[in-house]
Amino acid sequence: MEQYIKPFVDVCMDVFKQFIGCEIVVKTPYFSEKDSIEGGDISAVIGFTGEARGAVIVSMQKEVAIKLTDILTGSQHLVVDDDVLDAVGEIVNIIAGNVKQKLEEAMKMVISLPTIVEGAGHVIRWPGNQARLLCIPFKIFEDDVFTLLVAIEVVHQAL
Repeated sequence: MEQYIKPFVDVCMDVFKQFIGCEIVVKTPYFSEKDSIEGGDISAVIGFTGEARGAVIVSMQKEVAIKLTDILTGSQHLVVDDDVLDAVGEIVNIIAGNVKQKLEEAMKMVISLPTIVEGAGHVIRWPGNQARLLCIPFKIFEDDVFTLLVAIEVVHQAL
């Protein structure tokens, strides 16, 4: 399973460095119960289908999302607005698209459009019985953290 998760970590680090100009540090990944993930204030979700299915989620507090949006747009945002939601959606879209490219030699996948979930303390429920949910926290800025959540179930291994 690590062969499918490592690309997410590598791509996430590359995206934040190249696209946003931020260094991030991987903290200790852990597996979580699928029905007990409390998201940040904003979570962006992209689903995968094809020879593997599942989803990738980027979840963060609104303060982190606002800081990232300020960097990306070059303007100051004081509240979560459409620009902030779009920025978080674009981040998860770039991560998922780059991971899809890395995994295409092993399996064919299609990714969905991003869906944004907003609300303090929202809960992320993961359907299905087979995919395990990997939570990968990343340190960003000085003391902020965002989480990359990944679950992939291989449906058919390409020959």
